[in-house]
Parts: sequence; C-alpha cells; structure tokens
Amino acid sequence: MARAQGGDETAFAVAYRIVHPGLLGYLRGLVGEEAEDIASEAWLEIARDLARFQGDGAGFRGWTAAIARHRALDHLRRQRARPRPVPLEQDALELPGRHGTDDQALESLSTGRVLELVRALPRDQAEAVLLRVVVGLDGPSAARVLGKRPGAVRTATYRGLRRLARHLAGTGAGGGHEDGNGEDGRGRG
Repeated sequence: MARAQGGDETAFAVAYRIVHPGLLGYLRGLVGEEAEDIASEAWLEIARDLARFQGDGAGFRGWTAAIARHRALDHLRRQRARPRPVPLEQDALELPGRHGTDDQALESLSTGRVLELVRALPRDQAEAVLLRVVVGLDGPSAARVLGKRPGAVRTATYRGLRRLARHLAGTGAGGGHEDGNGEDGRGRG
C-alpha cells in the first residue's frame, strides 16, 4: 500500500486486481447493470484520495468498499430505484483460502441463482452477506462500511445465511417452506 500511495503504478495495479472482483460483485448486488459505471466512479475517487488512506491491505479493501457503497447509494438516490437483478460473475464468488459452510453453499449454486436468493433477503442482511462473503471483509470492516456496530453486522450476516440455508434445505435450492419455528423466511430471522 505504501508503494501504491507513493505513485507506484504496478503496486496500485496489484491492489486493483485483488480488490476489484469482490467490489464489482458487491456493486452488482446493489445497483445491477450499472455496477461497472459505479465501480469506475469509485476507482476514480479511490485513486484521487489514495494518499489520505491509512492502513494495510485489509483496511484498503474495507475503505474501497465504503467508497463504492457511497457511490452506489448516491446512484440509487438519483435513480430512485431498488437494486435490480444481474448475475454475478463466477470469479466474484471465488475467495481464496476460505472453506466455510457459507462458501460451500454459495458455490453449489449458479451465481445467478445466488444473487437472486441474496436479493430476496432484507437489505441489511443482503448487504452484510455481500460484504462478508463476496467482498471478503471481516465483521468490523463490514460494520465500518455499513455504519453499524459489528454485532449488528454479525447478526445480519448470520440471519441472512441462516435464511439462505433454510431456503436451500427446505427446497433443495427451490422455493421456501416453513422451518421448525413456523417461520417462512419472510418473518424475523
């Protein structure tokens, strides 16, 4: 990061290649087809403000996600539209070195179906799942991006993943059924 901040284009290119796929997947979950345009706006702001960034590579990922989120929310306000469905590219879901249950469940489905299921979640749960699973942020970093407490993000992520798992278990990756608590996936989770 220090080299990129010092003007080393190769170092910036490496950071871009590491961060961009997850960032683009996150934006697709928020703004749909306009994700590439919003990502371009975000990267312009990132490049412009890079000298002010303080932190390491993980911090950079969170910082870029926060900038991209602000650009996406600005776009949604201008459009007065809800996020629209657009399939994620497969490489947006391929995160190195993680083999959790959430990754295995997401990998077992097509990326288009995954995005459809995530979009059906309440917005706070969808954003938490996208930031944690697609972008690869840890809980505190995702909380900073969303402007929430880490516990709230942890709860939203847990509830979102639980709803996804319940949906998949009840239907074999199809429609929703009630779980053992009488919930149908639309109530509190």
